Amino acid sequence: MKKIIRTLHRYLGLIFSFSILMSSGSGVIHVLMTRTQEPPPSAKPSGAMLDTAAISVTPAEAFPATQPAAINIRNIGGKPHYQAFIPDQRSLTYIDATTGKETPEADANYAREIAAGFLGSDKVRRTDYLTAFNSEYIGIFRMLPVYRYDLDDGKGTRVYVSTVTGSVTRHTDDEKQFEAGVFTNFHKLGFIPNKNVRDWTLILLTAAAFAISILGIVLFFLTRPRRKT
Repeated sequence: MKKIIRTLHRYLGLIFSFSILMSSGSGVIHVLMTRTQEPPPSAKPSGAMLDTAAISVTPAEAFPATQPAAINIRNIGGKPHYQAFIPDQRSLTYIDATTGKETPEADANYAREIAAGFLGSDKVRRTDYLTAFNSEYIGIFRMLPVYRYDLDDGKGTRVYVSTVTGSVTRHTDDEKQFEAGVFTNFHKLGFIPNKNVRDWTLILLTAAAFAISILGIVLFFLTRPRRKT
């Protein structure tokens, strides 16, 4: 029995030591990321101060035929706008609070203003509009849909903007994304594209590491020195 357990512990440990190395390596990378990367952006709405005196249209006048589930007031292009969540509509509805007219382009304009204000530059360009998470904008950021805006500063600086919260939900660049990519590949096996295969592989590797640890504990007690009586 001792020989069998020792053999299993030795060879299983050798086979699955790669996953243990990856896990410990991702732990080191995670600590480094907490020291080199800034915390997530504040959810505080961005933009200029709202001129409430300019509002001349009431919500009832702005939405005479619909009943919004919620209404925000946003400053877009220097004018107050009603931002409404209409049931059964996937996109937000914007009504100019000074004229009562709908402005479909207001959502994209608002996203650009948020990005420009956050980065401190008007030289931002829209590069994507996400309705699903991807390898860079992953599920931990929670908010969808979001706009992606890039700044041509030589660093690959980019932000993801939510018009629902009126804020930047993620701020990154090429260097930060390289660190995040290494962490994802080490810690979550992000290089495996299929989620089911990735999850089951993680389960197998974790279970194997657990089994090897148990075998080591059992082997310790089986091989401990016996005291003479």
